[in-house]
Amino acid sequence: MKYALYGAGSLGIVLSAYLAKNGEKFDIIDRNPKSVDALNKNGAIVVGTVQMKETVNAILDTDVQDKYDIIFLLTKQLGNLETIKKISEFLTQDGVICTMQNGLPEKDISEVIGENRTFGCAVAWGATRIEPGKSELTSKPERQSLSFSFGSMDGHKGEKFDEIVRILNVMGDVQIEENFIGARWSKLLINSAFSGMSAVCGKTFGEVAKFKPSRKIIQRIIKECIDVAVANGIKIEPIQGKDVVKILDYKGPFKKWLSFVIIPIAIKKHRLLKASMLQDIEKGIPCEIDYINGIVSEYGKKVGTLTPFNDKVIEIVHKFESGELTPNLNNVKYFEELY
Repeated sequence: MKYALYGAGSLGIVLSAYLAKNGEKFDIIDRNPKSVDALNKNGAIVVGTVQMKETVNAILDTDVQDKYDIIFLLTKQLGNLETIKKISEFLTQDGVICTMQNGLPEKDISEVIGENRTFGCAVAWGATRIEPGKSELTSKPERQSLSFSFGSMDGHKGEKFDEIVRILNVMGDVQIEENFIGARWSKLLINSAFSGMSAVCGKTFGEVAKFKPSRKIIQRIIKECIDVAVANGIKIEPIQGKDVVKILDYKGPFKKWLSFVIIPIAIKKHRLLKASMLQDIEKGIPCEIDYINGIVSEYGKKVGTLTPFNDKVIEIVHKFESGELTPNLNNVKYFEELY
């Protein structure tokens, strides 16, 4: 089957390098001429916890001539509808899209190409784009850490499902999720809490987990995510074999204390990760806050479950975009009124 990666950002560069290193034949498509030129000239370069430089074939999205059986979607969700419509033209008649974006993008994709042609993949590892064609892998280079949670909204499988599993398995462990919405919420919980506070404080996951005032906020964001999921009838799936609800949910003071202590340990493997939202803020471009913490708030409103800590993260990040605030640890003070 012929396949392509759409999006040469932090994750796209790393994934393309791993695939190329293992002899996979594919195209990486991007809308940015600088990214395409850098990839074709220098290859996909990965630094950080691994060192890689692999030859890849990059194409500008205005120059695509082929049709693909599978397209892995690795762009931000901003302007997603336009992106989905564009790449759907690159698909064969029964071609599929596997979205590897944050949040819950599968519904929008299925409305364009159909539920039976839509797959989703939650990525458990993280990376930081340094420059066009070059990315820093910040997660441990172990198969268990470089893992994927993969599935479909309605549970459908088939030949392309199996091929996607094979492709992703080149890089890391693939967990096939029968309860895919529950797997998506696992990643959403992590992103809302750690990416959200990484953006608010301008620090890595490990730094905001270590700093007790921001860790306290992380704990409350996680609790809101769990409560909203439960209220919506969603069972949150384990992450890399760890039951996050069992570990981090609480009702009494002892379990609340225990979850607070565990948070830095739980995120240790990804402590060097810097939220992609923070990377966007530092570049002066809009970030995905409305598709991450905003999803938690949206689902909370549907069932009448309050989400004040997620709401505050959204408010603060939008103030970054308007120039009213900047990311730093002092922003934890804006949460004090919520306790």
